[in-house]
Amino acid sequence: MIPLSVLDLAPIVEGGDAAQSFRNSRDLAQHAERWGYRRFWLAEHHSMPGIASAATAVLIAYVAEGTSTIRVGAGGIMLPNHAPLVIAEQFGTLESLFPGRIDLGVGRAPGSDPVTARALRRNLDSSVDQFPRDVVELLAYFREQQPGQLVRAVPGAGLDVPVWILGSSLFGAQLAAALGLPFAFASHFAPAQLMQAIAIYRQAFQPSDHLAQPHVMAGFNVFAADSETEAQLIATSMQQAFVNLRSGRPGRLQPPVRDYLSRLSPGEAAMLEQVMACTAIGSPASVRQAIEGFIVRTGVDELIIASQIFDHRSRLRSYEITASLAEAQ
Repeated sequence: MIPLSVLDLAPIVEGGDAAQSFRNSRDLAQHAERWGYRRFWLAEHHSMPGIASAATAVLIAYVAEGTSTIRVGAGGIMLPNHAPLVIAEQFGTLESLFPGRIDLGVGRAPGSDPVTARALRRNLDSSVDQFPRDVVELLAYFREQQPGQLVRAVPGAGLDVPVWILGSSLFGAQLAAALGLPFAFASHFAPAQLMQAIAIYRQAFQPSDHLAQPHVMAGFNVFAADSETEAQLIATSMQQAFVNLRSGRPGRLQPPVRDYLSRLSPGEAAMLEQVMACTAIGSPASVRQAIEGFIVRTGVDELIIASQIFDHRSRLRSYEITASLAEAQ
């Protein structure tokens, strides 16, 4: 089994609040550390009622402070929302506080709707088309200060903060390959171009000071439980979230619903089948088979596991089962 990592969207569940979400995230990270997960990543989203990780760097600090060995990072920071210098300073600060444990994944999506993106950026001259230039600028801030360099990240300059390119299309694969950076593909919700993106990244990869050979991490949903019936039930919270989001009704993560799939229209069912193509739902044996098949099919170097589960104890159990499958290899 290849290394496993955790992608946490800091879900705000129906009946809960952001403070509870943060406590659960840190508790999950503490368990993940004991279970042998390599990384614990949090994602930047804005104006989303069910996701609490908008101030991503702040939450990373809270999680890192509560753990001791697991790498903690962003999966990712939506760079068009920010000046690269600000992100270099934030993650330079995190690396100074928690040396050797901070990752910085960056993406070019807004992490929000267009109206929210406008509120975030203020200056609309910033756009996704500047993403490659912004990444290059960000990388420069982490290098040792150069002669004549007028602007520097303090802290940040000279610190080893691994930068990853995140993507759900071929663009991210091409950029990661050109810059010689590790690449993480969002196949846990946008799997359509996964295989093509991996092939492009590996074929075009240029070794760099950051990375000698290509490294691919793929997102994968897991809903594991001690029985098939329980696993199918806990997965319905995420299924509801996808349907509500695609229907323009984003909200808090809802409790599981029995026989939820039978209530969907053919269009909704087809949408779920497509977006959740990289997903394992079931007992330990079923999950093992699905994960091993995905690894063989894709040849990825690492998996980052997303488990949007309503009940925190059930979410812990799902990650525990998944970790035990890796230990059994």
